[in-house]
Amino acid sequence: MTLTVICDVLGKENNGTTIAAMNLIRSMRAKGHTVRVVCPDEFRRGEKDYYVVPTLNLGPLNGYLKKNGVLMAKRDRATLAKALDGADAVHTITPFFLTSQAVKLIREAGIPFTAGFHCQAENFTNHIFLMNSRGVNKLMYRIFYRHVYRYADCIHYPTEFIRQVFESEIGHKTVHRVISNGVNRAFYPREAEKPEELKDRFVILFTGRYSREKSHSVLIDAANLSRYRDKLQLIFAGCGPLEDKLKRRSKKLPNAPIFRFFTREEMTEVLNYADLYVHPAEIEIEAIACLEAISCGLVPVISDSKRSATRYFAQSDRNLFKCGDPKDLAEKIDWWIEHPREKASCSMSYRGYSEQFNFDHCMDEMEKMIVGNMEAKREAR
Repeated sequence: MTLTVICDVLGKENNGTTIAAMNLIRSMRAKGHTVRVVCPDEFRRGEKDYYVVPTLNLGPLNGYLKKNGVLMAKRDRATLAKALDGADAVHTITPFFLTSQAVKLIREAGIPFTAGFHCQAENFTNHIFLMNSRGVNKLMYRIFYRHVYRYADCIHYPTEFIRQVFESEIGHKTVHRVISNGVNRAFYPREAEKPEELKDRFVILFTGRYSREKSHSVLIDAANLSRYRDKLQLIFAGCGPLEDKLKRRSKKLPNAPIFRFFTREEMTEVLNYADLYVHPAEIEIEAIACLEAISCGLVPVISDSKRSATRYFAQSDRNLFKCGDPKDLAEKIDWWIEHPREKASCSMSYRGYSEQFNFDHCMDEMEKMIVGNMEAKREAR
C-alpha cells in the first residue's frame, strides 16, 4: 500500500502531535508500506518520500509560533498533487489549511481517507489568546468539521474523551475508531540512579511544552507551598515561549527547577530516577508524556480539568488535584512523600495499567483502520 500522510505541522519530536505522527509513519514503513509525508519542514527536503511545502505567513503570530516550535504549512496544490498521485490511502493529522486543500484533491480522486484528531480547539485558540472563549472554541470545532472531518471515511480519536467533546460540539455522531497513540517500547521500568547533585532531593517531573495551557505555574506555586519545599527538585522537560517567565516565577523556590529538552534516551533515564510525576495541564487530548511516566512506574498526580483526557488515568483521588489549585496539589505531593509504602504499591499498579497502551498493539490497530477503510471503499465501488 502507498499511504500519503498530510501534516500541517510536523517539525521536531518535541510535542505529542509530532511524536504521534512520526510513530505512525515509522510503524507503517516498518510494516512494509510506502509512506509519503507532506509537511512544511525545509530540513526534510531531499529525504526519500518527503514532500515539502512552504510555510504560512501569519504576520505577528510568526514569532510566537516559532517559539512554540510550530511551523504551519501553506496550501500547495502542485506538491499535494504529486504526493497524492497513485496513493492507495490518505491519513491526515490536523485539520488546518494544507489538509483542507488536500481534502478537495482527495475527494476528486476518490482516495480512501482517514483523519486523525490530534488538535483540541484550545490548542489553536491558545495561540490567539482566546483559549477560554467558549464560543470561539465551539466555532473552531465546527470549522474543523466543515472543512475536513465531514469528508473523512473514518476519524481516528486518540481518546474517548476527545470523541465525546467533538461529537457534542458538532451535534451528531461520527464514523470513528478510538485508538491510543501508544507508548514507545523505550519507556519501561529500569534501574537508574539520580545524578549526584539530586541524590538528597525528591524529584518531581513534568513533561510539556512551555505554554499557557500546560499550567507549569501551578506546579511551581505548589512546590513553594509544600511542607517539603526545601527538598523538592522540579524538572520541566520541554521547551517553549514561556521559559523565561517560568524561570522568573521559580526564583522563590529554594532549588531552581531544571528547564531543558531531553532526548528520548535521556528522558527514559529521568523517568526512572524521578520520584513523582505531576501533570497540571488544563488542555490535553491524551498526554502521551503522562503515559510514558506511568509505563516507567512513576506515580502521577494529575489535574482534574474537564478539558483534559489525562484525568481518566487517575486510579484514585490521590492521583488527582483540583485544576489550577496549587494548595490542593501541594497537599497531594506531601501525602505521597509521607506515604512511601503506598507510593510503591501504586507504582506497581500503574505498571500493569499501562499495558493497554502497548505501542505495537496500537500501531497494529492503526494499520487495520487505514487498510480496512481502503479495502471497504474499493469493495463499495
